[in-house]
Amino acid sequence: MRKADSPSAPAPAVQMFQVDTNLAGQRLDNFLIRICKGVPKSHLYKAIRSGEVRVNKGRTSADYRLAEGDMVRIPPLRLPAPGRAAPVPPATFPVVYEDDAILVINKPAGVAVHGGSGVSFGVIEQLRAAQPQPRFLELAHRLDRETSGLLIIARKRSALVALHDMMRQAQGRKYYQALVVGDWVNDKQHLRQPLLKWLTASGERRVKVDALGKPAHTIVTLKQRYGRYSLVGAELRTGRTHQIRVHLAAAGFPIVGDEKYGPDEVRARFFKAGFTRMFLHATELDIPHPLTGEMLHLRAPLPGECAQILNHLEKNDKAL
Repeated sequence: MRKADSPSAPAPAVQMFQVDTNLAGQRLDNFLIRICKGVPKSHLYKAIRSGEVRVNKGRTSADYRLAEGDMVRIPPLRLPAPGRAAPVPPATFPVVYEDDAILVINKPAGVAVHGGSGVSFGVIEQLRAAQPQPRFLELAHRLDRETSGLLIIARKRSALVALHDMMRQAQGRKYYQALVVGDWVNDKQHLRQPLLKWLTASGERRVKVDALGKPAHTIVTLKQRYGRYSLVGAELRTGRTHQIRVHLAAAGFPIVGDEKYGPDEVRARFFKAGFTRMFLHATELDIPHPLTGEMLHLRAPLPGECAQILNHLEKNDKAL
């Protein structure tokens, strides 16, 4: 992306941006959210609706997809008052695989993948802050904040589009490990309950099994029993919000440490033992490379805290 005209004074001024190959195909609203860091989204959408934001001198909608060479006019926009928004701290994360098209990291638990819903920033904002100059970086998929493991970030628009197409077509294999409450019986079981999003009275997002929900398919395999708990593998065949967590909870085997769908008393016991997270880890990813088609076999071993609690259960399965 090339800035065609930039303000020479610190006061807000009209800016003109020319869209390059990497940004072609991106929605106008997403483009503005990234370019106008710190500006509330409500201000950006108002500027689009009022016609202050223009593409090639014409009015357009928030869902317009930018084309290479488009000239985007961004009006003067008021930033939050000084001191209200803390700058995003740059960060790096363990790299599992990278090339000029994609970056795959091993995300730690407790870190959101993006800002929003009370979270100021996440992995994607921190990775962007760590770069010395603007460059295309977009999440190819999501992981819950308390889930650790493999996360793909696209470095090219073409790679992002290809990855989204592959995920919609359920290409590749995404495999997780989870420690659940209960003695899982079957070596392999298919969970196909439809899932529906809903909001609690306080406005918190939740998911439940409901006939009106979207189709969802999880394949669960038994890995090892630990007395009152079981380590299972979970392969996603669809990618619904909280899918593994809700499917396992609905089956009567909630994930240890799950604040939304698991029992509080179990979480409290594990917390006293030093395990303070949810035991869900994205451990394997087998997908074709989005641009070359070469099969990628990516692995992220269980984090140390997960391995330690399993070792604790192995030595004394009645301790928790």
